[in-house]
Amino acid sequence: MMRVFGHHIAVPVLLLASLEAGVLVALFEGLTAFFDVAPAAGPGGADAVTGALGAPAAAWGDHTVPRLLAVLGIVVIAAVGMYSRRMFFDVKTFVRRSLVIFPLLFVALTAASVAYAMYMGTDWSGYVILLGFATPAAAVAIVFIRYFFVELADLDVFKRRILVLGTGPAAERIAEMAAPGQHRHFRLVGFVDMEDGGAGAGRLHWQVFPRRLAGEPAALHRLVRDRRVDEIVLATAERRAGRGGQGGGLPLDDLLKCKLGGVTISDYATFWEREAAEIDLDSLRPGWMIFSDGFRQSLSRRFIKRLFDVSVSLTFLVATLPITAAAAAAVKLTSRGPVFYRQERVGLHGRPFELLKFRSMTTDAEKDGKPRWAGANDARVTPVGRFIRKTRIDEIPQVLNVLKGEMSFIGPRPERPFFVDQLAEQIPYYRERHTVRPGISGWAQINYPYGASVEDARRKLAYDLYYVKNGSLFLDLLILVQTVKVILWNEGAR
Repeated sequence: MMRVFGHHIAVPVLLLASLEAGVLVALFEGLTAFFDVAPAAGPGGADAVTGALGAPAAAWGDHTVPRLLAVLGIVVIAAVGMYSRRMFFDVKTFVRRSLVIFPLLFVALTAASVAYAMYMGTDWSGYVILLGFATPAAAVAIVFIRYFFVELADLDVFKRRILVLGTGPAAERIAEMAAPGQHRHFRLVGFVDMEDGGAGAGRLHWQVFPRRLAGEPAALHRLVRDRRVDEIVLATAERRAGRGGQGGGLPLDDLLKCKLGGVTISDYATFWEREAAEIDLDSLRPGWMIFSDGFRQSLSRRFIKRLFDVSVSLTFLVATLPITAAAAAAVKLTSRGPVFYRQERVGLHGRPFELLKFRSMTTDAEKDGKPRWAGANDARVTPVGRFIRKTRIDEIPQVLNVLKGEMSFIGPRPERPFFVDQLAEQIPYYRERHTVRPGISGWAQINYPYGASVEDARRKLAYDLYYVKNGSLFLDLLILVQTVKVILWNEGAR
């Protein structure tokens, strides 16, 4: 894993994105050369291409346009979720979704090329011809490259080798994460039974090494060397040091030798955060939150985030104006009641505010005055409301909440006070999600479906706290791009 502005990204993902970007650049440049485009004097005396494509020669010649289009292509592939941890190894789903991905790629690249040609004052038809050939070729090339790359990346020889100290509940979670069929960027070597025959050892379907390895001098160090271990994860509640290499406790002398020999030593909470991109609530302790990296809301971070929110919100508001007008008309004409729906939600530092949405339910949806979560196929949802909820159009008015400073574009989804009080009683650290502004989209929204129970809220809190800990402009941009997949595949909408 490589840490980029606090967020953990697998190195194979970065390599695959770079490889696919290179394929796009090569195709754009290669097809331009294939058409044998000749330079000539363009408008204002500038060199331009007047051959079969009619594209500006200077731009194509210095690789500027192909590289920009390649970057846009990678953004489109990322937007539909094909670089996410859950989908990286799923080539079959990538092939199925290619029926949407590559037409979308063609539309995005064509729109960008036409805008560029109009800005340069040249004919844009050549770009459409070029992309008409390049996009299908890119589809075939990228599918084959992804298949072979993912097969290669899934080989054990390219994965970090992990040894876990402990056989308790935390160790069991690591075993579940590494179970057959759960493709990961690491390989489990086994577990060291620190509990000396503890109950958890029998439930682990991996090699379990006896407790004596942690008690005999240099035994653990030899095991690490012989099994070519890259990282040791401390997944045991025991944190005492063993004395002289004997007795209970952690073998600190051996662990120090391993660390000085280049082996990474990680505690379970840090390992889980890195590999799962969430916080394990069962292992969360105030001390870890205080001393670990992150959980900082500096003045510069708040200023940059506010600038990002205003810029994105204004752009989004203008771009979606036709959709907003059509949705407002549809809501008004198909059901009685107001176009907009206002609902009290909990915001930054627990302060309440009124969330603005297009009304998607009947006006008597909560006539008994009791708040309730929306369920699947909820009878209270109107026909138009069902469509705008599926496509997330009902959430567009929340951009006004962002401009007012009550929300952020990216952040944990705001909940109603009734549910916040209820969830805070049952889920530890639930109110810590209110240390940042709530958002229209968020890390939990792109990683977990719609929440309609206490357990769902707990799972989403694990992602929300990851965002609170590692939030940055880089992560905001990643979430913003991947929000497209939530809309395209109707992930979690009800």
